[in-house]
Amino acid sequence: MISVDEIKRTLITLQTATENKCSMPLNWKPGDRVILPTPKTVEALEERIHGDLEMVDFYLATETL
Repeated sequence: MISVDEIKRTLITLQTATENKCSMPLNWKPGDRVILPTPKTVEALEERIHGDLEMVDFYLATETL
């Protein structure tokens, strides 16, 4: 059975993903880290490497919104 709280969380998750152009991990809640899209250029990759992001691999980075 799905609760109203779960529906609300899902809607907030979808809105946040759309607004920020990112992906959400399973069971994401506001304040949790989001998954950023992969860099499209070498320059974007360099910016990502030298930024404040948590890097899992060169193509997988997360940040807190």
